[in-house]
Amino acid sequence: MSTQNGNRRSSFSSSTTSSLAKRHASSSSSSSLENVGKVTASLAKKRVPLGNISNQRNSSRSSVSGSSLVPCSNKILKSRKTQPASNASLSGHVLPCANAKPSLVLPPKVVTTSFPRGNEVVLPPPPCSMDFSPTKSDGVSVSMDESMSTCDSFKSPEVEYMDSRDIPAIDSIERKTFCNLYISDHVEATGNICNRDAIVEMETDDKIIDVDDNYTDPQLCATFACDIYKHLRASELKKRPSTDFMEKIQKDINCNMRSILIDWLVEVAEEYRLVPDTLYLTVNYIDRYLSGNMMNRQRLQLLGVACMMIAAKYEEICAPQVEEFCYITDNTYFKEEVLEMESSVLNYLKFEMTAATAKCFLRRFVRAAQGVNEVPSMQLECMANYIAELSLLEYSMLRYAPSLIAASAIFLAKFVLLPSKRPWNSTLQHYTLYKPSDLSDCVKDLHRLCCNNHNSTLPAIREKYNQHKYKCVAKKYCPPTIPSEFFQN
Repeated sequence: MSTQNGNRRSSFSSSTTSSLAKRHASSSSSSSLENVGKVTASLAKKRVPLGNISNQRNSSRSSVSGSSLVPCSNKILKSRKTQPASNASLSGHVLPCANAKPSLVLPPKVVTTSFPRGNEVVLPPPPCSMDFSPTKSDGVSVSMDESMSTCDSFKSPEVEYMDSRDIPAIDSIERKTFCNLYISDHVEATGNICNRDAIVEMETDDKIIDVDDNYTDPQLCATFACDIYKHLRASELKKRPSTDFMEKIQKDINCNMRSILIDWLVEVAEEYRLVPDTLYLTVNYIDRYLSGNMMNRQRLQLLGVACMMIAAKYEEICAPQVEEFCYITDNTYFKEEVLEMESSVLNYLKFEMTAATAKCFLRRFVRAAQGVNEVPSMQLECMANYIAELSLLEYSMLRYAPSLIAASAIFLAKFVLLPSKRPWNSTLQHYTLYKPSDLSDCVKDLHRLCCNNHNSTLPAIREKYNQHKYKCVAKKYCPPTIPSEFFQN
């Protein structure tokens, strides 16, 4: 792939050096000559980006990992701690942060509505005049929160000055605030279990633990978390790639080339410190595009970086610029080519960028699995993420729904951490809507990937989860067999 357009290769050293010199000069004009000298010296040691994607499975890893442009992520962290963001030089990689554009925040509109009572004809109240302050609510004008009229909002507060040490007064204000912000007629049911259209009936003695009982944390969305995941379960079937596009559509690429590309993209995501959702969306875009467009092997890497750029723009706060994606491919492709491929992908996907990936469901299922605190939470979460990312490399895993892969990853992660304990329980069955028998085939395939990954020629994910920040879960011993009774309902 890197041999495409040989005329670009001959001019790579001079063109890259000049462009890097400009980027360094913009950030530090006083030390531009010194920075260019460092970059020129590092280019001599720079690794080739991805190398040729071949059909041979038995090719040595040296041609893949050794040809990867992405350096070790530990160097990146050290470099970013010691250098300012405007001049981050990473072993010959210059990664300027994209300019974050301020979002436009519109002030909320106060909408008042008049509601008739019974059969009476109620005329709308006269507008509040600013010549005098209203002293009494008319009882008809109701604001959107249905708790206080617009005219009432002009009243002076009951507490005009409050000492921060006055604990009773603070408690009183907090109680009134929570009362006004209570947005639903929620009735505490026995056990406070999430209501669904199809609640799983459990015949076991273990109780279902409520994971949506924290209404004070707005990030947990406890009020409508069940509705969110119910919608995700319905939408995951609409934006799934074809499960046989390699056999029916693609003529010049195969499953091994796809795995090599995704393995390289894992390293790119680690270098640019992208969030996991960006990686999952990237693979989703690649597979959906390949499901309807025949791709030449020389342009497969171009598709990969274009899809990652789209996913980064969708998920990241500060997405890498298009020049950085050109540079990470060793300038194999021009900026115009990347933008043209981006346009092609967006138009084919009809700009439907939102997709339910396995990562979306993992957050919910990990929370349900940690309800009983059987294992350390971080270890279980990292192990489940490691197993789920292994599924990205395998083309055959496309036949499983993302929610099924996430549930199976939880099943296998609990089994690896606690082999002697039954991994599934009523809480997980309630929130995942999967019985153990439904997970059997997917868990066995993930178990095979987990056991064989130590001998794989694509070690990017294993090396990623061998790091201490991921609790070194890739080094965990995976038992060779799973007891069949664990799959019984």
